[in-house]
Amino acid sequence: MQFLHHLAQNRIKNMKAPQNRRVFVVGYGTATPLGSTFEKTWKRAVKGEAGFRKVTRCKVESACDVVGEIPDWYPLELDFTDAKEVYNWNAAFVILTMAVCKEALEHAGIVVDAQIAPRMACLIGSALNGSDAFRIAVHDLEHRGPLRVSPYLLPNLCANLPSGKAGMLLKFTGPIFSPQGACASSNHAMGIGARLIRDGDCDFVLAGGADTPILPELIHGFANMNATVKVHPKDRAYDNPALASRPFSADRKGFVLSEGAGVVVLAADDVIKTYGLKPRAEVLGIGWTSDAHHYTSPNMPTIIRAIRETIADAELQPEDIQYINAHGTSTPKGDSTEIKCLREVFGRQIEKIPVSSNKSQLGHTLGATAAIEAALTIEGMRKGIILPTINHIPDPEFSDIDVVPNEARKKKCEIALSNAFGFGGTNCCVIFRGV
Repeated sequence: MQFLHHLAQNRIKNMKAPQNRRVFVVGYGTATPLGSTFEKTWKRAVKGEAGFRKVTRCKVESACDVVGEIPDWYPLELDFTDAKEVYNWNAAFVILTMAVCKEALEHAGIVVDAQIAPRMACLIGSALNGSDAFRIAVHDLEHRGPLRVSPYLLPNLCANLPSGKAGMLLKFTGPIFSPQGACASSNHAMGIGARLIRDGDCDFVLAGGADTPILPELIHGFANMNATVKVHPKDRAYDNPALASRPFSADRKGFVLSEGAGVVVLAADDVIKTYGLKPRAEVLGIGWTSDAHHYTSPNMPTIIRAIRETIADAELQPEDIQYINAHGTSTPKGDSTEIKCLREVFGRQIEKIPVSSNKSQLGHTLGATAAIEAALTIEGMRKGIILPTINHIPDPEFSDIDVVPNEARKKKCEIALSNAFGFGGTNCCVIFRGV
């Protein structure tokens, strides 16, 4: 009994108490419909361009055939792939994650060594995982026989494999997993990653998301649930697909389905000093709730609570927020509900806060979207630029909201709120402070 008591006491003694370390973003990488790297994406975003076109990845019979495809994505041209690697790992989000994690670490100036490796985690979320790999397997089963189903199918479907393959490439050995929060996945990844660093479990975290949903079944599925925009001959995007996504606009009709990946590198304040890294923003607050309401329809009370909890976690007041990167999907109900929630939280102050949506330029990249938007928000704070909500036709319902219409704005911003709300009723918001 004395031995057991002594063992229990030792376990209690050795339990790590939260260290309350400050967490900073030190780098990021993206692949989006505006370009296969963050630099390409940023340059086109500032110009107010959109990355939409008629689908080329597959054939569809739907008016929802305007999508966001990464325009210059050539996996075989990457310096870590060959034909066999690309063939085996046919869930596109795997190699895409590897490329974006590599870019993010290079952007941060981090070379993974023996000291860093066990202290670096990788949390990559996804909404739909390896749907493309499953599609190929079904085709091979039906047309080539059961022995031609790839032995790599199951690994391609594992949500943690993108993080795992990134670790094999980049040589980190900390925890890896995939936060599954649908369209809020990468905000969840950043939030959990920040907690891991704060509490001393890790020193570095690659946090983000990746989704590659440009498949006929998924395009038709989103179309049939009336989530994506139907571009009919009388629609203004019919002859110009760039006009298809229009959050907060009077004629918004649904989001543009897009592929993409985004990763931010989080680091503790003490290791930033040790390794001479450059902080780009501080993760100041995180808030998360669930709706218990409906699988797609947003719920005001729990969204409001998520925003308020994020502000409280950051130890701020609503009036401290200087910019809001909205979820802003371009759906009639989604946009309306988000603005109502912001009015409830911020009151009349919301009239003075710029609120823009990157989805007007990128479409909806599902599990990747929040990390991409975080990277764009942080770069905007660093350069004194707020990205616009393009394709905007004023809606009287939002006459009190500054949506930064159509053109990027030069404006200093030090504290930004980034919203993400996902299918299943999952909400996660993050506040960043520029440095």
